[in-house]
Amino acid sequence: MTFMKKLLGATTALVVGAGAAIAEPALIFDLGGKFDKSFNEMAFTGAKRWADETGNSFREIELQSEAQREQALRRFAEAGANPIVMAGFAFASALETVADEYPDTKFAIIDMVVDKPNVRSVVFNEHEGSYLVGMMAAQASKSGTVGFIGGMDIPLIRKFACGYVQGAKAVNPNATVIQNMTGTTPAAWNDPVKGSELTKAQIAQGADVVYAAAGGTGVGVLQTAADEGILSIGVDSNQNYMHPGKVLTSMMKRVDNAVYDAFTQGENLETGFNVMGLSNGGVGYAMDDNNASLVSADMQAAVDAAAAAIGAGEITVHDYMSDNSCPVE
Repeated sequence: MTFMKKLLGATTALVVGAGAAIAEPALIFDLGGKFDKSFNEMAFTGAKRWADETGNSFREIELQSEAQREQALRRFAEAGANPIVMAGFAFASALETVADEYPDTKFAIIDMVVDKPNVRSVVFNEHEGSYLVGMMAAQASKSGTVGFIGGMDIPLIRKFACGYVQGAKAVNPNATVIQNMTGTTPAAWNDPVKGSELTKAQIAQGADVVYAAAGGTGVGVLQTAADEGILSIGVDSNQNYMHPGKVLTSMMKRVDNAVYDAFTQGENLETGFNVMGLSNGGVGYAMDDNNASLVSADMQAAVDAAAAAIGAGEITVHDYMSDNSCPVE
């Protein structure tokens, strides 16, 4: 179905009677699709949980190009959707324009700050969750060398990398952390072949645990790590199931909670700046039957102690976004 048909269908479904509109929430996925097994899929999980619990429905759209961002926002707003949630920082420019045109519509953007009275800006302390999985990587590593593969080279992904390095070096100050980014365009989020190539290159340099913060590209990282007999770390959603016994853990970024909360508040969505971190369940690490054999009780205890200390403010993890620098490399 084409993008236009989807939007027209959404508009038709939202309009009832003589032009009256149902205040039904809407979710716009970023490029890569809602079943990317990562960021977008977590957003969908939150929306679906809300729908299952309430029995209500929501509108959704998967973008096919950058040019469709503003069009999707405007069409949903015209159709009466409220609130409208956007999964991804790249919606910021379009939202800056559209939010002013629809002052009675509430919007929520994930991973970016848009300072408008009708916008909730949701950001995550990814550096805190990445610190925890960095600790786990260093504890599991036998070579003393671990890797990080990011998607698009932007400050947000550098934020993941910096937290990961800090966590690894908190366990092993002499650890080597190899870092690679997949690319400099949005295509970097959906290039599993390049993810596989980078993984092999890091393995050749001695890495025996690799953390992927790269959207759909990470699928290639996790697959290659499993094939080559090293451990991987997933991101955003719990990706442990993808290769049982091969994925050490996943850094959980609770985008699902952000979407669920926005849908629950509905037209009464509280706007402004919203931070989700370790202290309020916004980030964490995944444990289940798929990785239980890989994580010892001592490893988990050390990571849990660090999580508690970070949440209490006793350990401060440097945020790359604060000054575009990382104190350790």
